[in-house]
Amino acid sequence: MSLVFTCQTPWVKKEDVKREWFVVDAKDKILGRLASKLAYMLQGKHRSDYTPHVDQADFIVIINAEKIRLTGKKLDQKIYWRHSGYMGGLKLETARKLLEKKPEQLIYLAVKRMLPRNRMRKKLLKKLKIYAGPNHPHIAQNPKPLEI
Repeated sequence: MSLVFTCQTPWVKKEDVKREWFVVDAKDKILGRLASKLAYMLQGKHRSDYTPHVDQADFIVIINAEKIRLTGKKLDQKIYWRHSGYMGGLKLETARKLLEKKPEQLIYLAVKRMLPRNRMRKKLLKKLKIYAGPNHPHIAQNPKPLEI
């Protein structure tokens, strides 16, 4: 006597994925909360046919990145670092300096660090478009406004 279990979960193929475009206004949004929602959507977990091994990410356009907020003393105490690979090549920046110079990088790093560290992270991040101001070049795709 053998039991046969059938899988009733719909497995989606990459050819069957229908991608949408969304635009998110980051004005007065808190960085961490926004980044966690964006990471959730980039993985496709908001979809009813979510399949873990398939890239189901919708394209997300973020505008007004320069008007993002950080709570508490994070502007001065949060430190971003990078290393050139050479001795003495450690570069440190506070969140305030990064927000003034490259506000897109602040959101990009927050979302990148909330995604799983696997092969799909690079593919998912290509679907995230971040702009410092209110204008973006993706008007032809008719992005839907997304309230987070």
